[in-house]
Amino acid sequence: MSTVKTFASAADLEVKKVSFDKLSDHAYAYTAEGDPNTGIIIGDDAVMVIDTQATPVMAQDVIRRIREVTDKPIKYVLLSHYHAVRVLGASAYGAEHIIASEDTRDLIVERGQFDKDSEIGRFPRLFQNVESVPEGLTWPTMTFNKKMTLWLGSVEVQILQLGRGHTKGDTVAWLPQEKILFSGDLVEFDATPYAGDAYFQDWPQTLDNLAALKPEKLVPGRGAALQTPEQVQAGLAGTRAFISDLYDSVKASAAQGEDLRKVYEATFAKLQPKYGHWVIFNHCMPFDVTRAYDEATQYPDPRIWTAERDVAMWKALEG
Repeated sequence: MSTVKTFASAADLEVKKVSFDKLSDHAYAYTAEGDPNTGIIIGDDAVMVIDTQATPVMAQDVIRRIREVTDKPIKYVLLSHYHAVRVLGASAYGAEHIIASEDTRDLIVERGQFDKDSEIGRFPRLFQNVESVPEGLTWPTMTFNKKMTLWLGSVEVQILQLGRGHTKGDTVAWLPQEKILFSGDLVEFDATPYAGDAYFQDWPQTLDNLAALKPEKLVPGRGAALQTPEQVQAGLAGTRAFISDLYDSVKASAAQGEDLRKVYEATFAKLQPKYGHWVIFNHCMPFDVTRAYDEATQYPDPRIWTAERDVAMWKALEG
């Protein structure tokens, strides 16, 4: 393998350009060239933020952009899943409610602290001013099972769990009146899906369930806001292709009795020509292949990543 990779993108220090795109009078997307996105829904009397950014200091830039378009109070924060890079900025918004699926809350209980320690160590650029993060974890104040509907005045917001994929608690926000979907990391666009906590065999069906909503616009977890049905289809198709290609490669190699390192090398070589230009490809591949190997062999549910397991895995595959 000719590509030289640095552990957990620790060398990725390039500052990304932020965009704040309007999808409708009620929907905006805060994106940054493949860094984690934040969605914004503006109702008649309140604002909902979907995924918070990684620290309260980083969230302040989201708030500044929101205040350029509305002075309505930010009453709701929705967590699309439990990963630290999505939730640790929550305190900045002063929201009345933090909403998450029951499955996401269960994951916070089980592995939230491990994930916080692990993610901060993996990718320090994504945790600017990490000292601004309060002690402890981000806890939802409101949970739901499969579906809840919130009315922001006349604006209907459906909060849905349509299946497992990126994690077991994946949640999307759907504006049925405008056919706009906020997908969290179930869909990425020109950005590599992180699948270290994924359910590879479920993910394609979950994408089918998202597609069945027939969204006309979509805010992915990473990458640019998708403003046309054609762009939405491209985002769904690209994510599906990556997940399927990676899992098929890992499963085939594992079935031949190859060890994890050989499986990783073969899968990296197979996928790099097609997906190597997507952001964080090198960062994600060791975690993605390790999880796929687990699922294809002996672990139907994702094992907990700890800072120590991160290092051990990286040395095993890259050392």
